[in-house]
Amino acid sequence: MAKRQGRTAACRRLGGVIGMAAWVLAGCDGGRPATADLDAVPPQPTAKLSVLATGAGISGANGLHFSPDGLLYVASVIGSEIVVLDPDSGEVRQRLTAADGVEGPDDVAFAPDGAFYWTSILTGEVAGYTADGRRVTAARLTPGVNPLTFADDGRLFVSQCFFDDKLYEVDPAGERAPRLIADDLGPGCGLNGMDWGPDGRLYGPRWFRGEVVSFDVDSGERRLEADGIDVPAAVKFDSKGRLHVLDTGRGEVVRIDGDEHTVVARLTPGLDNIAFDDRDRLFVSSFTDGFVDRVEADGSLTELSPGGMAHPGGVTVLNRDGTSQVVVADLHSIRGFDPASGKATFTQRNILGVGALGSALSVAADGDNLILASFTDNNVRVWDPVAEQTLARWNDLALPVSAIRYGPGIAVAVHGTGQVLLLQEDGQSVLAQGFEAPTGLATDGDSLYLTERARGQVLRIARGGSAMEPEVVAQGLEAPEGVAVLGDDLVVVEGETGRVLRLHDGSPVLLAAVSPGTPP
Repeated sequence: MAKRQGRTAACRRLGGVIGMAAWVLAGCDGGRPATADLDAVPPQPTAKLSVLATGAGISGANGLHFSPDGLLYVASVIGSEIVVLDPDSGEVRQRLTAADGVEGPDDVAFAPDGAFYWTSILTGEVAGYTADGRRVTAARLTPGVNPLTFADDGRLFVSQCFFDDKLYEVDPAGERAPRLIADDLGPGCGLNGMDWGPDGRLYGPRWFRGEVVSFDVDSGERRLEADGIDVPAAVKFDSKGRLHVLDTGRGEVVRIDGDEHTVVARLTPGLDNIAFDDRDRLFVSSFTDGFVDRVEADGSLTELSPGGMAHPGGVTVLNRDGTSQVVVADLHSIRGFDPASGKATFTQRNILGVGALGSALSVAADGDNLILASFTDNNVRVWDPVAEQTLARWNDLALPVSAIRYGPGIAVAVHGTGQVLLLQEDGQSVLAQGFEAPTGLATDGDSLYLTERARGQVLRIARGGSAMEPEVVAQGLEAPEGVAVLGDDLVVVEGETGRVLRLHDGSPVLLAAVSPGTPP
């Protein structure tokens, strides 16, 4: 032990702040690091879990559609499920998950014969269950498949938004190739939540254009139906044939009659979709907050499924003006919580593709500010949470998933190129490369650590602010994602198991087990 402590002290005198366990795991003399044996993890947790804050009942509520028996089906991309709600009580009747062949659904629709289908926006799959209960793949398009709807005669139509921008007719049986109707709806989005008008035309909103258009789906002829909308996310017709538009930028549902726009419901920005039941009751979902609300006749709201933190990813502690806050990157928002009580301290929402905040998959404290990164925006930002403005930004990155301050710049793990980059004011350089899925980053002030999700490894990839030959610190993990420095140790979260492991003196210790993540 004395020899180990002496060598650790020598490491620190050489400029490191690598503690004893980090020396054991990674070495400070450039030699081969010790590697944690993760097959020997003790089975019992050594820490007690306590709930600091709870969130939404659904991990982001996306597309809505009523089944023939009057139940409300709610798609959830990040939750990777379709949640079936009682529209009166909000009771969850069923959850369709990966075990049922559902993965990352963005929208859901029922055919006239009772079949129902969904779109998987991250994979491009259009799939469903036929009326007799067979799972079928109708099409495999490019990522971005978003809204879908059936015509009264059973024809199925699908559009793309955010990752592509086309409109298709798709064979529900998957026997015929998809038929392209339009490929000039971009950039960035084709149509979002669609519906059929009383005139037999297909209506849909153009997210980035502030307008609603309609199509003759056979000829492809298109016409403008409404404009002057902030960010239109979905359109639906009630039983009287009146057009309703969901304006996610304003957090409103607007009824449109010619040039007259009437607000029928006011909620919060970040809404996703709307649906009418057979009594013309209006239901609204939120991708940002995860809630599902029913709009009553007087415009008041009844909560069917609670909202709040909906897709928590990265987490950090921000110390500013003498107070501490736990800040969570919630993909379409950032949320602050009191670290003692768990009480919400702030929420800042983003409107996908148009908001000032941008999306946030990871968050790291940076003095008084926050470093945000997200693969949906392909950028990294330094954000002032008080002024609510971006102080610095690096664009056109290939799927960045985490970023932290390191040495002279900001280190970012980039999935698209398999690299870890160092971003500085005058450009960027490569710290390490050749990875399959570089994911989480952490530093003790000297060394930079990386989780490699696909290979199940933790690596040290830089020292003293400079790149080095990567050294394996731990291997044999199951989808390691989040990583943090705790004293002289590293703590790692396995995405696929939910195990939280502390790497101590070369030995893994099970701190806790939380719910595993979903494929999206």
